[in-house]
Amino acid sequence: MEYRQMGKWGVRLSSLGLGSYLTIGFKVDEKTSRALVRTAYDAGVNFFDTANAYNRGEAERVLGKCLREFPRSSYVLATKVWAPMGPGPNDRGLSAKHIFEQCHASLRRLGMDYIDIYFCHRPDPSTPLEETVRAMEDLARQGKILYWGISEWPPTLILRAQQVARKLNARPISVSQPRYNLLYRYPERDLFPLTREEGIGNVTFSPLAHGMLTGKYLPGQPPPPGTRAADPEQNQVIMKLYWTEENKERAQKLATMAREMGVTAAQLSIAWILKRPEVTSVILGASRPEQLEENLKAAEVEIPEEAMSELNSLFPPPEEVPGV
Repeated sequence: MEYRQMGKWGVRLSSLGLGSYLTIGFKVDEKTSRALVRTAYDAGVNFFDTANAYNRGEAERVLGKCLREFPRSSYVLATKVWAPMGPGPNDRGLSAKHIFEQCHASLRRLGMDYIDIYFCHRPDPSTPLEETVRAMEDLARQGKILYWGISEWPPTLILRAQQVARKLNARPISVSQPRYNLLYRYPERDLFPLTREEGIGNVTFSPLAHGMLTGKYLPGQPPPPGTRAADPEQNQVIMKLYWTEENKERAQKLATMAREMGVTAAQLSIAWILKRPEVTSVILGASRPEQLEENLKAAEVEIPEEAMSELNSLFPPPEEVPGV
């Protein structure tokens, strides 16, 4: 396993991490969750990602229980704040009150004394950046968090937050968590250049586009039973972002390329992301240990330059970012 520095910061993360969205503490039982965490840890993974919103705290509870058998110093744990966690008017967002209360709630669920990386899960336009930055600084001074980061914030907002942190003499953003894969290359336009300039690391999620890049969805056919795309509890993102005949056809060409290279489509897709120097770690999701073992092999995949050119031609970068 390769370990990469998180931007300019001192902590080093495994180039592949394990996430818990829709799996650990939700669709995967505790025995299998434990097996997934053990498989990752034994392979050298030291970065584990979760969020308070994943199954309303259950992912944190189960992941924390699974990690308890390992020395706390041997892994880096990330969780998040922002999403609604109750019916009250202050049970959501990035106010100092919600951040403070949810940090302590996450620590209780995780069974830990501190969080390595605390992410602002999404932007909160109703809260001043000064309040959010100061709340993160306060938690760090209390020893509750070590680094803080953001997920899916626009680059302009990230830059403003950095300026606020400098003005307040507070800890700046250390890491970003963007969606990034062959079918979603928007971070390359504005986010990656900014994070490179600011020394911010990137831990990317959704490397397989919710399964679209595995090649298991065939053109002209509905999703097979038992797949994420066939499950209404899990398929909102894939249907909204990726479910087109063109993408299914491109995924089949990707699978053919991978077979010719002696790897799987999933391994090739993950290895492509690892070629980006701005990427610190790729967060993997898995529901079975065997699936995770296969995808962890992506760290060993070498992609020839001609194959990189073919991938960039098959999945060209976008001309503009949606909403900009």
